[in-house]
Amino acid sequence: MIVSAPMGAAVGIAAAVLTALLGRIAGFDRDRAFYPTLLIVVASYYVLFAAMGGSARTLVVELVVMGIFAAAAVAAFRGRLWIAAAGLVAHGTFDMLVHGRVVANAGMPAWWPAFCAAYDVAAGLFLVWLLVRERPSA
Repeated sequence: MIVSAPMGAAVGIAAAVLTALLGRIAGFDRDRAFYPTLLIVVASYYVLFAAMGGSARTLVVELVVMGIFAAAAVAAFRGRLWIAAAGLVAHGTFDMLVHGRVVANAGMPAWWPAFCAAYDVAAGLFLVWLLVRERPSA
């Protein structure tokens, strides 16, 4: 079965909503590590795809990009979770607008950028909603 980009995006949104709801119901998101860890995980998939594709150059590029998002995750964990929200949305934006133009990753499924972008943005926006909702009122 061939997965189209719109279907990949729809599945990405559904997966992000289910992940966020599970995190909320189970209480995983009470730990400030939940969303920063999620940011590291979503960035790591491109490293996996690069390894599958067999290109050392692509692997190095994907590791550098992952390193940037991992650094943002650490900053979010140690500082403000807003950085994790921004990092997730930025990763999704990077997936759709930049990644395919900058990195040729033969191991990546064609539908992945749409899935990952939708997942990342939906997860980031859910975290924004949580942060705004749980902000103490003045």
